[in-house]
Amino acid sequence: MTTRPQQYPKFRPRGADVVMSLALWTCTAVGDSFTTPDAASPAEEWPAEALAAVSCLALLASRRHPRAAIAVTAVATVISIALDYVLTPLLLAPLMAGLYRLSAGTDDKTTHAYGFTTVAAVVATVVINDPSDFEVGGPILWLLLPLALGRGARLRAAYLQAVQARAEHAERTREEEAHLRVAEERLRIARDLHDVVAHYLALAKIQAGAAEHFVRTSPEQTQKILADLTGTTTTAMRELKSAVGLLRQANDPDSAPLEPAPGLDRLPELIKSCESGGLTITLTTRGQPQPLTPGVDLTAFRIVQEALTNVTKHAPAKTAHIQLAYTHARLIVTVSNDTAATPKTTHSAPGRGFGLIGMTERAHSVGGELRAGSRPEGGYEVTTALPLHPNVPEGERTP
Repeated sequence: MTTRPQQYPKFRPRGADVVMSLALWTCTAVGDSFTTPDAASPAEEWPAEALAAVSCLALLASRRHPRAAIAVTAVATVISIALDYVLTPLLLAPLMAGLYRLSAGTDDKTTHAYGFTTVAAVVATVVINDPSDFEVGGPILWLLLPLALGRGARLRAAYLQAVQARAEHAERTREEEAHLRVAEERLRIARDLHDVVAHYLALAKIQAGAAEHFVRTSPEQTQKILADLTGTTTTAMRELKSAVGLLRQANDPDSAPLEPAPGLDRLPELIKSCESGGLTITLTTRGQPQPLTPGVDLTAFRIVQEALTNVTKHAPAKTAHIQLAYTHARLIVTVSNDTAATPKTTHSAPGRGFGLIGMTERAHSVGGELRAGSRPEGGYEVTTALPLHPNVPEGERTP
């Protein structure tokens, strides 16, 4: 069963139309009783009242059918004028209401066609009915006024609708942007987790294997490797907590304190951990080092970390070279290993796995680029160019 509050929005326009029609019929009933001293008045008032009733009934359908309503109202008004009733605003009240509904509910083309035709018909009837009376300026103004008011109401309604549509679009845009930022943050965290897990687990595996190899022949070397393994796992746990901590609430008492994102200043620590697994790494710097944005700094570190992880896992060579080249607008990072013959492993087949895909996505996320492949003289090389100054035009960047 429908409740009264649900019925009220539907009842309100209809009730208002009924009240308006009754008020307009009353105005017409009063207006048809007016007479002028020099004009013959109709003997009966009921024809004007009947015609006013027809006009007011037609106005009840003017919301849905404004054209039909204005046609019926115009015909009834023209007949009333032809019957020698005095033309007053009260007699024209139903017609004026119909013109307002026509102008407010239709477009300009329809309003001009029906509205001006109605005004012309009324003026022509007045002139034909009494050729000696050319005072038609008043009726024309009375009929043009509702047309202007209706057009203003229509434009205001269209403006409010456009404002509401823009507000809804802005709200949807904010929600979509929020979802996009959440997705980008999740992707960034997934990349960090992949880099941390892949690097430190691979390094820990190599260190554990080396410790097993030296456990009987060189206890001192084994003790040193195990100490390095402890440091590797500790660093891995710290970075995992830092990455996973971003997924927790800020007021979670169990969440670990957040640490700064790693950057190139931690390269010595990274090199030391890789060398503990038996890899020899050289680091060279060309150009004048420049400050990096946090995103570029983190990206450079993660790419070097992933490249060294691939060398540790896949390359038969035990030597790797890292070169940092600072130019006017870019930082070029190169990680390579040189060996006489690099077999076709996962490292030399970039299409497999997610390490190379992750490095490429990281480089693109900060506006850089990455190339990886076998070297002509043997070995494998990963080269990435990252922007130092994002606002510098591409044409001004030096290679």
